[in-house]
Amino acid sequence: MTIIALTGGIGSGKSEVARQFSALGVPIVDLDVIAHALTATGEPLLTDIVGIFGGDFLNKDNTLNRIKLREHVLQHPQERLKLEALLHPAIYQRAIKQLHDNEINLHPSYQILVIPLFFENNRYDSVVDTVLVIDCDEAKQIKRAMARSQMTELAVKTMMAAQVSRTVRLSLADAVILNNGSLAELQANVTKIHKKFIKTCIVSKYI
Repeated sequence: MTIIALTGGIGSGKSEVARQFSALGVPIVDLDVIAHALTATGEPLLTDIVGIFGGDFLNKDNTLNRIKLREHVLQHPQERLKLEALLHPAIYQRAIKQLHDNEINLHPSYQILVIPLFFENNRYDSVVDTVLVIDCDEAKQIKRAMARSQMTELAVKTMMAAQVSRTVRLSLADAVILNNGSLAELQANVTKIHKKFIKTCIVSKYI
């Protein structure tokens, strides 16, 4: 069974593309969703995060203040490494289990593994067969990320700088969906590439 890594820069539209693949019946394993689940109230990892970073990163209801923690680790690279060392192994184990369970229970032609930082982290290289990049103009990335994540323009640009460049990402992609247009255009592109994945799991880079 084929595992397609779905990746792209912040604000490129990964979540929307994943929703559209899901609507087409493709199983989705999303590392961001897993990370949220593993750091929810009552989860051991949240206790570990508070132990390392302190209670200031909790909201009044004792949930994780994800925006504050994200901005903190962006400004302090050593702190980001601490957080990644804590989260990444647990996320990987959960993702592999979900992929395995999907294969056993659903028998899909392929699965989508949403990995925001695929090229920045080689942990999933041996798991993935094809890398699908969602791409858009950088100005659109910034606008979308600010609207979605309540981030300042400076914070978005800082996060973009911490990721591989758009040029590098495109050069390493096996397939690319351009997301500069309307939602209807994006849906058409997702449907088109889905049909190609179903048929051969081999696609040309641009559709």
